[in-house]
Amino acid sequence: MLNFDIQNHRPLREIVYEELKILIVKGKIQPGMRLMEEELAEDMGVSRTPIREAIRKLEKEGLITIEPRRGAYVSQLSSQDMVEILEVRQNVEGFAAELAAKRITEEEKTKLREIAEEYEIAVKQNDMAAMINADTAFHHIIVEATRNKILIQMVEQLQELVLRFRYLYYDNFKRSEKMTEEHKMIYQAILDGKPDIAKESADMHINRLKELVLSEGIGNKITSTR
Repeated sequence: MLNFDIQNHRPLREIVYEELKILIVKGKIQPGMRLMEEELAEDMGVSRTPIREAIRKLEKEGLITIEPRRGAYVSQLSSQDMVEILEVRQNVEGFAAELAAKRITEEEKTKLREIAEEYEIAVKQNDMAAMINADTAFHHIIVEATRNKILIQMVEQLQELVLRFRYLYYDNFKRSEKMTEEHKMIYQAILDGKPDIAKESADMHINRLKELVLSEGIGNKITSTR
C-alpha cells in the first residue's frame, strides 16, 4: 500500500503513476507480466481510476503495451532494444566524457573519484542495488561536468530507459569487476584532462556492454508471464 504523506498535495494519479513506473523500471513488475487493475488498486490502497490513468500514461512512454481484449502488459525489452539504447549512449556519453575532460571542476573530480570507489566496494560486496546507484551516479557526474544544457537534457530523457536496462543486466551480471577497470580508465582520463582518451575509453565501455548483450542475449532471456 502506498504511504501517503498528508503534506503531499500532488494529485493521486501522479503518485500512483510514479510508483507504478518505479516498479516496472526496477523489474519488480517484470516484462511480459499482465497488469490487473483490481489487484494493483488493492495493493496500493486506491481506486481503479488512478491505476487506469497511470497505465495509459505509461503506455505512451512505451513501458506498457495494451492489447485489445487481452489487457495491459509490461513491455518486453529485447536484446535489439538494448543495443539501440547503447548505440545512443555511445554517441552521447563518449561526447560527454570528451567535454567533461575539458570542463570538469575540482569538486566534481573528487565526487567522480569517490563514486568510482563506491562502485568498486559494491562489486566486492556483490550489492546489486549499490552497484546500480553508483553506476548511475558515475555517468551523471560526467554529464553534469560538460556544462552543456542541451546534452544534459538529452541524457535525462534517456535515463528511464537506461535505468531499466541496468536493472535487467545487473540481475545476472558477470562483468562487474571489468566495469570497475573501465570506469577507472574513463575517470582517470577525465581527471588528467585528456579528452581524446576519455572519449575512447567511454566508447570502449559501451562497446563491451553491447558485446555482452549480443553474446548473452540478455533481453531475449526474459520470459513472458502471459
